Amino acid sequence: MDLETFAPGSGRLEPRAALRSDAPALDLDGLWRFRLSPVADVPDDFARPGFDDSAWDELPVPAHWPLHGHGAPAYTNVSYPFPVDPPHLPGENPTGDYRRAFDLPHGWSGGRLRFEGVDSFARVWLNGHELGFSTGSRLPVEFDAGPWLRPGRNVLAVRVHQWSAASYLEDQDMWWLPGIFRDVTLTRSAADVFVHASHDGRLSFEAAEGRLSVPELGVRDLEPGVEITVAAEPWTAETPRLYEAVLTTPHETVRLRVGFRTVSVEDGVLLANGRPLLLKGVNRHEFHPDHGRAVPYETMREDVLLMKRHNVNAVRTSHYPPHPDFLDLCDELGLWVIDECDLETHGFGQVGWRRNPTDDPRWADALLDRMRRMVERDKNHPSVIMWSLGNEAGVGRNLAVMAGWTRERDPSRPLHYEGDRSCAHTDVYSRMYATHAEVEAIGRGEEEPLDDPVLDARRRAMPFLQCEYAHAMGNGPGGLAEYQELFERFPRLAGGFVWEWIDHGLTHPRHEYAYGGDYGEPVHDGNFVIDGLVFPDRTPSPGLLDLKKVFEPVRFAFGDGVVRVDNRHDFRDLAHLAFSAVVEEDGNPVARFPLEVPPSGGEVKLPVPPPPAEGTGEHWLTIRATLAADQPWASAGHELAWSQTLLRAPAPATRRGPVRRPTSASREGAAEGRLVLGGGEFDARTGRPARLFGLDVEGPRLDLYRAPTDNDRHGGLGRTWRRLGLHRLTHRVDGVEIGAGLTVRTRVAPAATDLGMRVTWTWTATSGDTLDLTVDVEPEGEWPGPIPRLGVHLALPGEIAHVTWFGRGPGEAYPDTGMAARVGRWSATIDDLQTPYVYPQENGHRADVRWAEFGGPAGTPGFRVAGDPVFGLTARRWSTAELEAARHRPDLVAGDRVHLHLDLAQQGIGTATCGPGTLPRYDLRAAPATLRLRFTPS
Repeated sequence: MDLETFAPGSGRLEPRAALRSDAPALDLDGLWRFRLSPVADVPDDFARPGFDDSAWDELPVPAHWPLHGHGAPAYTNVSYPFPVDPPHLPGENPTGDYRRAFDLPHGWSGGRLRFEGVDSFARVWLNGHELGFSTGSRLPVEFDAGPWLRPGRNVLAVRVHQWSAASYLEDQDMWWLPGIFRDVTLTRSAADVFVHASHDGRLSFEAAEGRLSVPELGVRDLEPGVEITVAAEPWTAETPRLYEAVLTTPHETVRLRVGFRTVSVEDGVLLANGRPLLLKGVNRHEFHPDHGRAVPYETMREDVLLMKRHNVNAVRTSHYPPHPDFLDLCDELGLWVIDECDLETHGFGQVGWRRNPTDDPRWADALLDRMRRMVERDKNHPSVIMWSLGNEAGVGRNLAVMAGWTRERDPSRPLHYEGDRSCAHTDVYSRMYATHAEVEAIGRGEEEPLDDPVLDARRRAMPFLQCEYAHAMGNGPGGLAEYQELFERFPRLAGGFVWEWIDHGLTHPRHEYAYGGDYGEPVHDGNFVIDGLVFPDRTPSPGLLDLKKVFEPVRFAFGDGVVRVDNRHDFRDLAHLAFSAVVEEDGNPVARFPLEVPPSGGEVKLPVPPPPAEGTGEHWLTIRATLAADQPWASAGHELAWSQTLLRAPAPATRRGPVRRPTSASREGAAEGRLVLGGGEFDARTGRPARLFGLDVEGPRLDLYRAPTDNDRHGGLGRTWRRLGLHRLTHRVDGVEIGAGLTVRTRVAPAATDLGMRVTWTWTATSGDTLDLTVDVEPEGEWPGPIPRLGVHLALPGEIAHVTWFGRGPGEAYPDTGMAARVGRWSATIDDLQTPYVYPQENGHRADVRWAEFGGPAGTPGFRVAGDPVFGLTARRWSTAELEAARHRPDLVAGDRVHLHLDLAQQGIGTATCGPGTLPRYDLRAAPATLRLRFTPS
């Protein structure tokens, strides 16, 4: 068999819809006999029914063989892991031979062998007869098994090659994982049907034979090609109304669920059921940390439930059609879907797009074949609202072939493709990682024109969407709120899809989760595959919590004694929600009450009790919108939206305590060379505290560095900061003055530069052990660009184990992230403060902290630190240097100290791993600054 053929397959049956039929079927999943060979040129005698495979291994189907001890996974983002010489292949081509014996039930006749997904080239034999071959890894294929089936025992043999000419069409950003990774079935079903159901109730269908019934709508025995109008409720992602339909043919009965909905484009606006549609989406690869793309049904359902619970309303199936069960779940639970063809040739961009299959007519049949198989399989899903021609495959004549056939076959859905800026073959204008400024220009219709005025006019009449934006790699993404504000402001903007849903970390015995290079791949893209909104075990990251907040379907605006409730649903009112409010003083609830909100929203009077006249605390009002009753995707009480407003600020001295007469530093009671001031014991030479309220401490020292985030590293800031030497600051003491307190003057600077920070540390003590610290910072020199952080660092004894704080929480927040963090009183262990990013980096910063209390086991001294007015808090059991050096979670080993960072400010996060960096307003520039803190024992 020539693996270097341009043909997509041979011996295959015509593609058809994925359907539920009462026709007999045999599930052929389970343990198969398996043998792996390093090369493709292996005798095919294993296909003989009598071949002795007793010495072979067993391998589950569905599965990928590298995840079961046969070879190893490999990850690349863009690069092909073999020479770019189409259609030729490397000499080493891992080849898996599969055998499965099964017994045919008595009286069985005819049937089709259906493979839902095989990566990348499958050649199939039944009882020694070759049925044919197929490519297109993420697409189904059927072979006619009838003539070769035997009563009793049958033997199915499949040879799977990892590499084939088709591999040039499958250069998606993911692990290379060969094998039979989706279901295998022998079925006697042969029916096909295409149901057309619009939101105004029009219903018809296409089929070679049979009659259609929809009992709930009173439809009986509708004939093919006949259109009727029924009183059906429309399907939307918010109200996913489905009707059970039955197609009856002479040979079988097929059941499917019909959703009545219409997708259109009018005046440059994307509409669903005649209303503007805003896509609040994510890109989803199929992935499981143990199974790769062989994702169990329960995990697919978990994905959809998580999306719904985090206010996601759309998914792009990057970059191939998913398992058909996933689309069933989107129909049932409600998600808008862009269904994407299994096509990407990204690696050709590294060779100037020379010989790109997208523009080579020899590949036309293969590309069209992939499009046809996707459309035919998924055509009955109401959730699918667009067909995508593929991803990052350049431009070329074969796109026209794919688009032309699809428009003729299904004119009801718009076409999507991002890779051609001219949009010559699409119905929407799609981009990746456009900056906020460019998105705003497009929203205004003021984008840069195309050279061709006809194409330019055509594109300006299209809706715009970001098929990828806000790259969710590591800590981040930043800028979500600013993107969403633009999407909501301009009708032309149809929203977008955050890249991406899940970290593709494979379970690893040493690293916990592996990424590119961890299996010794000579060509790989490192941790670029760790770029999801959920961790590999599907724990939501702070980025997903922020996205939930940004995507909220209800907004609140506070006025004098009122709140305006704004319904941001596209298709439903607020009747399914319950609204409640709580008033808190310094994070402690003092009043709770329900809110009566009309279904349409509007202005609601707030029966908020006035704060007590004698109280000095900070009073906040928090309003929540929750589900009033159970929904298929969440239980009653699930929170969809919330907002806060400050009712009363604290009295001026509340956070730091009352002003008292300062006391002087003294040598009495101190060890030699030390001073006592309040509850602190200071080194007389350096002016730094050695003990604080009975605790041995190191510091504080000025801190300008953080362990670079993925965005810092890929955007170049990390390299800039290390070139400046911010990770290796020197600290010089220029003077220690003892008086009514302690004043220390230092210069903090990296070696090999004349840049520096003049820092004045002023310690004062009032009655008791209270210590006030004022840190005045004055930059010296012309600092190039933003700095990572501005704050102080202390090292505390390891016995410090927990912290309670009043500020934003419970999770992390940075200048352009943390929308999910709300003001309140929170508690956590030092270990729980860490965000476990698969690739370790700066994390865990709590923002706008008014005060924090640190403690340990009973008998361990504790202390409280308060800001004037606020500070940022990070605490961890490893240093910044140790965090930066780590490459996997297990590399971080707790030491005997707790490293406490009290920050005045941090640099924003941005999304520069892929996309724009931090917006200018979130840049931290070197400038004169003052940090004020008060330390008290607790």
